[in-house]
Amino acid sequence: MAFRFLRQQATQAFSSPVIITSLVITGGVILMRFFGVIEGIELGAYDRFIRWKPDEGLDERLLVVGITEEDIQQRQELPIHDGTLADLLVKLESYEPRVIGVDVGRDIPQGPAAGRDRMLEVMQGNENIIVACLLSNPAFPGVPPPEGIADTQVGFAELPQDPGGVVRRSILLSVPYELEDSPVKPHYCNTPNIPLGEDFPLPQESLAFLLSLIYLEGEGIVADQTEYGEVLLGDTVLSPISLTFGGYAYSDAGYDLMLNYRSARNAVEQVSLSDVLNDQVDPDLIRDRIVLIGYTSQVEKDVFVTPYLAAQENLREMTGVVIHAQAASQIISAVLDGRPLIWALPELVEILWIWAWALLGGLIAIWTQRSWQFFLAEGAAVVIGVGLAYLLFLQGGWLPIIPSTLVLVCTALATKLVEQATKGGYTQAIYEQIKEQLRGRSEDSHKRRRIDYLEDLVQRARAIRQGGDTAELAEAESATTLPLDLQNPQMQAIYEQIKAQAEADLLQEQPVTPATAPSVLKEKRIHDLLSRAQALRTPASPPPSAPTEAAAPAAESMTSTDDRNEI
Repeated sequence: MAFRFLRQQATQAFSSPVIITSLVITGGVILMRFFGVIEGIELGAYDRFIRWKPDEGLDERLLVVGITEEDIQQRQELPIHDGTLADLLVKLESYEPRVIGVDVGRDIPQGPAAGRDRMLEVMQGNENIIVACLLSNPAFPGVPPPEGIADTQVGFAELPQDPGGVVRRSILLSVPYELEDSPVKPHYCNTPNIPLGEDFPLPQESLAFLLSLIYLEGEGIVADQTEYGEVLLGDTVLSPISLTFGGYAYSDAGYDLMLNYRSARNAVEQVSLSDVLNDQVDPDLIRDRIVLIGYTSQVEKDVFVTPYLAAQENLREMTGVVIHAQAASQIISAVLDGRPLIWALPELVEILWIWAWALLGGLIAIWTQRSWQFFLAEGAAVVIGVGLAYLLFLQGGWLPIIPSTLVLVCTALATKLVEQATKGGYTQAIYEQIKEQLRGRSEDSHKRRRIDYLEDLVQRARAIRQGGDTAELAEAESATTLPLDLQNPQMQAIYEQIKAQAEADLLQEQPVTPATAPSVLKEKRIHDLLSRAQALRTPASPPPSAPTEAAAPAAESMTSTDDRNEI
């Protein structure tokens, strides 16, 4: 019984306009998505999921040494001098970190020349000190690393920014743009590295990626690549996002990963430059860790907008060095801890997923009869969809929640409107058709009865004059009875209701008025005349020939008079 009910419901649903409506709505939303109409809303939903994630706390494998506003004020150095940076590097080396990243531009000497020489000496003497540069692009010549530093010790510090300046991605590999006829001296970060005999340049590593590779080498994990050219670290594949990944209509992605932030405030331990130089830092915070050096002062404006910006009014932008630390933490955590990377469904699967939610919206519209049921079911479906998307996001899955919600609601509303309009149109059409048929039958029946009565009266009068018998009169009477048409005894209930309503409305449209009274009186006179003719034929009073002959002309005379009145 339940199976039959479900089958009937499914047949009703998929024989209704659900399929066409869902396809039209889904196609419209997919086109909107393709042209970037809803990209901002989708990225906003991604940001909200980032903010909803539980705070994962500190990654104890990293440390940030921030150059704070207090450091700048105490030393009266802006930018910080090369000699001060050299002292910091020497102090950090004494605590045996696994790798040090310098997110401070050192292309131009700062401070006394002696300090510059000391800084270069320290950097060149330790291959695990990685310095930052900026890659060239068509509108920017790039920023070189300090002179004399090996290319293996250089990582670019770019952070991809989406519209609005929001950093949602980290970049692993890229190639600088080759500038032609540029007055800028060629360097590692503005000259593509094309090996001899090769057609394509070798990609260069970002600062966070290079720091991660060096750290993982200490764990016995060496980078490799898959047959598709993807980075392979142990059993973890770092698959780059596509140009239309997730909610992006079109991104400028190279070899990018979505940045799965750990925390808004507590992703990494932070100390100041003065703390390290004054020996106020626990050596265990430095030993065997990734240590990044960078500006945390707002004066340097090395700050970026993140998905956390809208979470709290007092939460300012995140500094670049902390974002690099989060990017390095993401790679290390994925390889060593199995922490999920952000992934998305293939584009075709996303389209099918969105269409499935459109079908669900249409089915809700078909299966709910009352308004409160409809809105309750729609609300429950939206909550379930958002909840499912959030649970999968905790596992790294970025589902198209905004398109799914749009098609769910729009298809449900459109299906409900189409269904009501269709039912209303059919009902009105059936109603008008039955009403016209009833009106036509009523008029035809009235005319037919009037003609039959006149013909029957003439025949009876003629039979009376000719001495017809009662059998002929009975045969004539039976000829005037109209047959009742019952060809469709299984008429549906809805059709019967419409027919009853049409009959009721027709009766109201045709009340008995003085205008219709003459026809009623004429029929009454005809019935009276018929009664007289039958009385003349009774055996109890044998009709004399003269009266009978006189009565017939009288009847004909009355008939003719009535005929003239009818005409």
